[in-house]
Amino acid sequence: MDFPHLHLLLNHFPIIGTIVGVGLFLTSLVAKTEDVRLSSLVVFVAMALLTIPAFITGVGAQEKIVSDAGISNDLIQRHEGSAELSVWFMEVTGALAVIALWQSPRRRTPVRWNTFAILIFSLLTAGLMARTGNTGGEIRHPEIRSAEEGTAEDSALSHFEPSPAKFTRLMIVNKWWWAFMMDMHFIGLVLLIGTIGMLNLRVLGFSKQVPIGALNRLVPWGIAGFGMNLITGMLAFIGMPTFYSHDIAFVLKIAAILLAVTALALFYVTGAFRDCEALEPGEDAPLHAKIIAGTSLVLWFAVIVLGRYIQPLQDSIAR
Repeated sequence: MDFPHLHLLLNHFPIIGTIVGVGLFLTSLVAKTEDVRLSSLVVFVAMALLTIPAFITGVGAQEKIVSDAGISNDLIQRHEGSAELSVWFMEVTGALAVIALWQSPRRRTPVRWNTFAILIFSLLTAGLMARTGNTGGEIRHPEIRSAEEGTAEDSALSHFEPSPAKFTRLMIVNKWWWAFMMDMHFIGLVLLIGTIGMLNLRVLGFSKQVPIGALNRLVPWGIAGFGMNLITGMLAFIGMPTFYSHDIAFVLKIAAILLAVTALALFYVTGAFRDCEALEPGEDAPLHAKIIAGTSLVLWFAVIVLGRYIQPLQDSIAR
């Protein structure tokens, strides 16, 4: 299965999933149903994660079809610009949903600013995702182009969409900027592994004198570190998309990240954390929690190793 097939397989999930998430979130606001609200937040987080491989495979798909005689490169660039804008809005929506999920067990009512922000960003993201899907469809379906091109709405949106080529050049404008991004990426990784990794080790039975609840209070720092990794990683990919999309270590790293985040989510939604939170210092975690923690630790270790195996950048960035 090549990049075009993978892209076709993945790109529908963020579009449809975001619309489903918006529907659930609006329903929860009207019906004041907490379970539906939490479900919508989980959908937003899942779509934020799935958007990443959908975007990455799109770059590989572009290289496969750009040489076709019947394909317009302008339409491809338009679709990519729309996708880049949608990705950032989707990630912000996912980040806001993570904050809301973290706060939900600790507050009786949702925080107003967070609810309002999720509502605004999710609605905007749903619209942008729909536009991205439409611009992607125009690449292969000329019969739908005339209805959209040149409209006032289309022209207004195009002003906000980044130019893929210019954005790429901006990311590799000089080595100092690239070094800064890599430094921030490393700091984010330290925050992530230093908190989530320690929590996993405690669940596995190391340092039993440390209460799991105390380590859990550090998890927001790990989530913040993951956010730093996500931002800098996406910027690096946009800077050299062809370089990364054809590196098997990078592809495997993305897969390991998605699985590691899934393992972390399972730790909290399956009841494993509740079983561990009540443990006193010196007590052992249950087996199912250890399995999740061990899997998570192995996956994050794989992320680090695969990151080191990504082939070194060539000396192509301006000084």
